[in-house]
Amino acid sequence: MTALDQTMHFAAQNASNSLPRPVAFEIQGPFPYYGRMRNTFLPFCRPNITEEDIAAISEVLRSGWITTGPKVAALEDAFATRTGAVHAIAATSGTALMHLALKALGVGPGDEVVGPSMTWVSTPNMVELLGATNVFVDVDRDTLLASPDAIAAAITPRTKVVIPVHYAGAPVDLDGIRAICRAKGVTLLEDAAHAIGTQYKGREIGGTDSAIFSLHPIKNITSGEGGVLTTNDASLARTVRRLRFHGLELDAHDRAQQGRSPTSEVQQPGFKQNLPDMNAVLALRQLPRLDALIARREAISQQYRTHLAEIDGILPLADPAWSHRHARHLFVVRVDERKSGMERTELMEGLKARNIGTGIHFVASHTHRWYRENRGQWMGQLPNTEWNSQRICTLPMFPDMQDADVMDVIHAIKETLANTRGRVAVAGGLR
Repeated sequence: MTALDQTMHFAAQNASNSLPRPVAFEIQGPFPYYGRMRNTFLPFCRPNITEEDIAAISEVLRSGWITTGPKVAALEDAFATRTGAVHAIAATSGTALMHLALKALGVGPGDEVVGPSMTWVSTPNMVELLGATNVFVDVDRDTLLASPDAIAAAITPRTKVVIPVHYAGAPVDLDGIRAICRAKGVTLLEDAAHAIGTQYKGREIGGTDSAIFSLHPIKNITSGEGGVLTTNDASLARTVRRLRFHGLELDAHDRAQQGRSPTSEVQQPGFKQNLPDMNAVLALRQLPRLDALIARREAISQQYRTHLAEIDGILPLADPAWSHRHARHLFVVRVDERKSGMERTELMEGLKARNIGTGIHFVASHTHRWYRENRGQWMGQLPNTEWNSQRICTLPMFPDMQDADVMDVIHAIKETLANTRGRVAVAGGLR
């Protein structure tokens, strides 16, 4: 399932924040189970958009200035304030900012970029498109986070950048990774696409190192599409700002005047990846309620953990041991076929038949077709990554979910497992 598939999976469903409650029925079979069947589809994610958000977007549309302008500037200022970073730069996506940042850092042929394969494939793609080489590292089997030791072992004299991934809302062990990068003279660029609101040892992600956040619709806050880079590196910030808008020295919207300076000149060939105001205003509206959104996600996560502890073979991720605040971006489980009696695809199909949506985050980058055929040396070298890539499944979690929605998911998992075990038992025994 691609990111587009995942997005469309929920975007095409009910836009309403309220869902009718499910009806009850009894499954007949070898293992009768009293379950509940929803009469509406529960997507794995739905953005939290209020009437006030919609009104704010409408106001921008009526203002006559809908491209990059004061709302983008305000969003950048709000991100800098929230994270404690000196600079914040918004663009059309986290992927666009990864491209711009790597380009600004001079990544190119002969360079290596170290990071996990357990990430959305956009980051490895950007490395390849710039002519550099991906050096993948394995992740912890239960947190899906890359360790300082794994990163240290992968660094060579050709390493230009290290890109650790804060996964599903949990932070990597930044102290160790930061110390290694400083000792080796390597740039640290955090993939914080999942980490808006995540804290590591009391500090907000994005305030110390350079970090890239995503504002995609499934993230904790969204601009529809978009992303923000935070950094304390003035040179990096200036170059990324320039590259995102044709290589002009000034922004698309000059803060000192209403519009673009007529005398601005291209300083280097650039791109067209500036975020419009009509997108930025949505994230700007949502950012002040981020902590409340995370608190609701935390409550849903705890409800899941309590009930999944009663189900064999459905394994939630572990939280990292170091001090942190988890943003609870995704609730990911692993389907252990030996204990559950089924494989991931069977569970996902069973939940879909019961009006429950799911996702996969992620199919490991090195296992995608292009990478298998062109960078095949990584196959079999990342055992924890590959084990999880074959088994991970993202369950529904978004702030507008009700407790009853969570129980619908739990009941649907139990029903699916019971039916499968019943079929296998009749056929001659459990796997």
